Amino acid sequence: MAVARVTEIISASTSSIEDAVKEGVSRASQTLTNVQSAWVKDIKTVVTDGKVTEWRTTLAVTFLLEE
Repeated sequence: MAVARVTEIISASTSSIEDAVKEGVSRASQTLTNVQSAWVKDIKTVVTDGKVTEWRTTLAVTFLLEE
């Protein structure tokens, strides 16, 4: 029987939401084993001088616990 755990992380990118998600999953995979999925729970931006300068995503990352 498999048991999974969910952890929440925040990742950022200056280029796009997609890049922020990819960066977050990539970084989580360096620390967590058996990463299975990520749910984008929230998206925020940083605005400087009226322009979006950074995308931030809150991710719920699901990974399987080792037996």
